[in-house]
Amino acid sequence: MVRIRFKRFGRHKRAFFRLCVMDQRTRRDGRVIEELGFYDPMEKDAAKGLQIKTDRIKHWLSVGAQPSETAMDFLAKNGLVETKDWEKTREWHRKDVEKKKVAAAAAAAAGEGEKKE
Repeated sequence: MVRIRFKRFGRHKRAFFRLCVMDQRTRRDGRVIEELGFYDPMEKDAAKGLQIKTDRIKHWLSVGAQPSETAMDFLAKNGLVETKDWEKTREWHRKDVEKKKVAAAAAAAAGEGEKKE
């Protein structure tokens, strides 16, 4: 599967990211099919900090490329992805996190009950 995701550059605590199209199985900083832009979180001016090729992103989304969660957030904020799809993904993620918290709390409660006996 082809994914749209970020590739990390920069030095320690000075990260710089490139938005790339990659095969899902390649490592984070591995071989790229196409570079679609960049994101510099250290840049004070937000307009200079994010540069993306919107036409190429639309092309890759139309042929079936799946954005990672982080890339989906950026694309949704820039109006390149339907907001409904983004919210549905976030809702699923929130429910998953809540289930894990409940399971962890139940496991902790069961562990405390065994220690008292």
